[in-house]
Amino acid sequence: MAEEPDYESLPPNAGLAVNMLAGALAGISEHAVMFPVDSIKTRMQVFSASPVAVYSGVGNAFTRISSTEGMRALWRGVSSVVLGAGPAHAIHFGTLEAVKELAGGNKAGNQWLAHSLAGASATIASDALMNPFDVIKQRMQLHKSEFRSFMTCASTVYRNEGLAAFYVSYPTTLAISIPFNAIQYTVYEQIKRFMNPRNEYSPSSHITAGAVAGAVAGAVTTPLDVAKTLLQTRGTSHEIDIRNANGMLDAFRIIWRRDGARGFGRGLIPRVMTIMPSTALCWLSYEFFSA
Repeated sequence: MAEEPDYESLPPNAGLAVNMLAGALAGISEHAVMFPVDSIKTRMQVFSASPVAVYSGVGNAFTRISSTEGMRALWRGVSSVVLGAGPAHAIHFGTLEAVKELAGGNKAGNQWLAHSLAGASATIASDALMNPFDVIKQRMQLHKSEFRSFMTCASTVYRNEGLAAFYVSYPTTLAISIPFNAIQYTVYEQIKRFMNPRNEYSPSSHITAGAVAGAVAGAVTTPLDVAKTLLQTRGTSHEIDIRNANGMLDAFRIIWRRDGARGFGRGLIPRVMTIMPSTALCWLSYEFFSA
């Protein structure tokens, strides 16, 4: 009798294209749903001389932004995410599956090393594409942002700051994403296998494993995310030290000098709030589309 195929295995004629399409659909779903909370996270992480832009918490930020700027302000920049997330996640999941297969991650047993390698490799490729879109997104999310369209923001940043503005944060992005994805994917696989040892299609296990994995990875990498936000929004600052920050170490020094250890935790709660449901939805969508 022929062996039953693993429910997560793709049809023989599907291949990489289906993995990439599944990843693209999952990525758009993941980012779009929690975008307003991500906007709050960005604003909470920005070092600004204006007290108007300083928020005491997620609830305070939501109330003040919606009452003074309108609810639409929380969605500024979503077009950049939609445009970038699809192809970036397609590359991410395509690389993920390819490396997992090559490294032996689909074999029986605990293949945590292969899973970590697959997660780290996938993000190197996807972040190279996504980084400029993320810069545009954060510029549009800022308090009193002058930008209302993706193209206007992209052309203005390029004209005023050059191509380097879109990639000054790329090393920091990788410093976040490699451990984030390695942690997330490893935790996800371990929890999923514990909850669903028979490898049956189980949305509850995908949601739970994805949420926990995202929360752990998001909390651990928050200090790096604060540095990334500083670098990606430096061009909007009126303060010389921030405008002249050229990399992760410069960002760390500025954060420490201005806010001490507390500064590295800026936006922790909205970051985790964003990542938990979005990661759960991402994995649920991916498992559904690729099943």
